[in-house]
Amino acid sequence: MKIIVLGGDGYLGWPTAMYLSEKGHEVTIVDNFAKRTWEQEIGVPPFNPPPNLSHRVRVWKEVTHGKVIKVQVCDIAENPALLYKIFEGASPDAVVHYAEQPSAPYSMISRGHAVYTQRNNVIGTLNLIYAILHHNRDIHIVKLGTMGEYGTPNIDIEEGWLELEHRGRKDRVLFPKRPGSLYHLSKVHDSHNLEFACRTWGLHVTDLNQGIVYGMDTNETVQHPDLRTSFHYDEVFGTVLNRFCAQVIAEKPLTVYGSGNQTRGFLNIRDTLKCVELALLHPANSGEFRVFNQFTEQFSVNQLAGLVSCAARSLGKTVITNHIPDPRVEAQQHYYKAIHTELESLGFVSTFLTQKILRAMLTNLSADPASIDAKSLENTSVIWNVS
Repeated sequence: MKIIVLGGDGYLGWPTAMYLSEKGHEVTIVDNFAKRTWEQEIGVPPFNPPPNLSHRVRVWKEVTHGKVIKVQVCDIAENPALLYKIFEGASPDAVVHYAEQPSAPYSMISRGHAVYTQRNNVIGTLNLIYAILHHNRDIHIVKLGTMGEYGTPNIDIEEGWLELEHRGRKDRVLFPKRPGSLYHLSKVHDSHNLEFACRTWGLHVTDLNQGIVYGMDTNETVQHPDLRTSFHYDEVFGTVLNRFCAQVIAEKPLTVYGSGNQTRGFLNIRDTLKCVELALLHPANSGEFRVFNQFTEQFSVNQLAGLVSCAARSLGKTVITNHIPDPRVEAQQHYYKAIHTELESLGFVSTFLTQKILRAMLTNLSADPASIDAKSLENTSVIWNVS
């Protein structure tokens, strides 16, 4: 297929672009490199920062003996005219949409960060919808959503939709959303706008409500050191498991927010690639807004801290766990059970979190400990309040 990867310079976008190129698809990356600016703003680069995209694309072509990934520079939220031209030139069969500000803490820093997040994410997705309406309504959108859209309801979380009976009548409605940050709220807006576009104009959309991703290597990134992807461990862009591993290597305590009983869904970065591929190979129908809950396992923060501690001790490292005040407004004790069967019905086989995987992550990080900003691992400064 011809596939556009929006946000292809990022943590997930770059491995996805290589994975699809390796499979023989014609890949075009669209990015404005905003993530690199946000990293500079917060003052903490990713671990062992990856080279610029142009260099990585050249290395990919050399390593694969001629596989080409094309690159277009465009801010899809601010330049819809250029986005239209890119679609006309690439004539894609599908688009994988990662091009959003991905951090809940970033969206909660200030009014300005909240407005930027909503504008960038919501308008960018709207411009994508209209680019497809302008060019070809048969283009399949695979959109990266998030399990955070649901929040932590006191009922089982279905896959996007809920069969509802009320006062003797039945209907099928989008599952109620209670997001925990303005970032997650922007993703809810995306979901509603995309569902509207399917219902009104017959678009094809698969919304991948993804859990929290961990890991740093894929089959493609390990082919050359310069093909590595970004690995964040800081308080703004770093996810909890990646952060815990970095804290071990920097000899800092694991910082568990509050009680540590907060529970979420998790998946390995390699599984993200497999899920995206399955969605592309089995596209949604015309007019269908399809939702897959994309994760493999559920863990509490305490469970993750315990697993990382066990892996660290097996490598001869001493680990301390500190419970610190939770900067987020979230339930400390809650029910959490999410259904995730649709991808399995398409043949998805999960990669489960093992001590071997954790030891490999710790070993990779220990190869360049100087690349970890230890100061950023000591506490948190992003508070869920008005500023």
